[in-house]
Amino acid sequence: MTRTRGPASFTPADRLHHSAEFRYLQRHGARAEVGHFVVYAGRFPGDENSRLGVTVSRRVGGAVIRNRLKRRVRETYRLTLRTMLSPGIALVVIARGGAAELTFEAIGGELKAGILALAKRQ
Repeated sequence: MTRTRGPASFTPADRLHHSAEFRYLQRHGARAEVGHFVVYAGRFPGDENSRLGVTVSRRVGGAVIRNRLKRRVRETYRLTLRTMLSPGIALVVIARGGAAELTFEAIGGELKAGILALAKRQ
């Protein structure tokens, strides 16, 4: 039995995998600071895929807490943020201290505010 993924799934092709990709967006992308997150958005030359990268430092919490926060950010991206972005826009989300205590809805609200702030600048 083969598994097929729906159009709203989050596959490896939807992720930033290399630190060079994160650095490129941080240097060349637009930046927005909202609450407990810093959001960078930009395009990679010749890449038409919208992708997401999430960074959570050890200052935020232990491994379980960091991984839970990353899952919540990815799920927010999958459900709502991806539809707010133009095709080909890549995002880097950096979590700050205190982000682990936020509810799923609060995470979504802050990230939506960051996307809207970036959209106003462009």
